[in-house]
Amino acid sequence: MRAVVFAYHDVGVNCLKALLEAGIQIDLVVTHQDDPNENVWFGSVAKLCQEKNIAYITPSIEELGGLTPKLQALSPDYLFSFYYRYMIPAPILECAKIAALNMHGSLLPKYRGRAPVNWAILHGETTTGATLHVMETKPDAGDIVGQASVDIGPDETATEVFSKVSRAAAEVIRTVLPELLQGNVPRSPNLLNQGSYFGGRKPADGQIYWNQTAQQVHNLIRAVAPSYPGAFTDFQGQTMILAKSSLKGPFPVNLDLGTPGIQVVDNRVFGICGNQQAIEVLEWFPAK
Repeated sequence: MRAVVFAYHDVGVNCLKALLEAGIQIDLVVTHQDDPNENVWFGSVAKLCQEKNIAYITPSIEELGGLTPKLQALSPDYLFSFYYRYMIPAPILECAKIAALNMHGSLLPKYRGRAPVNWAILHGETTTGATLHVMETKPDAGDIVGQASVDIGPDETATEVFSKVSRAAAEVIRTVLPELLQGNVPRSPNLLNQGSYFGGRKPADGQIYWNQTAQQVHNLIRAVAPSYPGAFTDFQGQTMILAKSSLKGPFPVNLDLGTPGIQVVDNRVFGICGNQQAIEVLEWFPAK
């Protein structure tokens, strides 16, 4: 079996390794150049390709459509997308002789779209996972090929959960590969009307609104904690990044629960929230 792989991030690294372990011939990898303005805390697909002597390219989004003739000439059995950041045009998807398959970081049909791990934490989910599905021009909409779930702990951050999802993604690949190698693509319906779609997130979306509940603020802090840009608030004229929080208490009896915002009591930092409950800020630092 031969494949062309579009890949980036830890999911890309882990899933590409799983394909190689199964003996699939990778004729080309399409990945991204790292953004110098981004905190690159994850594994490098390009580095893996260099180590394994696999041909790879890093086209811009404007150059992507021009790859069709090259991929038609390669005529891969499968086209895989593992956390590749651009929408892949339909003519490229049609280059796969058997199927074009994408790995998404949620339990589809929930959390289609961008930043699925972050959105799941923000909404207080206790479970998420990884889903391999057939690619269509509509994002994350094709039939489900395989899934694996992971738990989200009440204090886990997006980086911690993403690490679990990356391992789950490789597990999905290893589970379905025996059938894929036979040319069979198992399919089950991706019931979009039972799911949800979310767009991307910007650093500005990390602003804390203290009129929200303590659970909502805690979830935001977890969802965008470093290595992501972080939840932030103003304190004494300085923008502060809140990296870790706790709902557990015990809290000082002299906290003013009627005044939302930051309070420092007994050398401990607390955030008073709109439901007259508090979080304790365990880690924070000035924004750059």
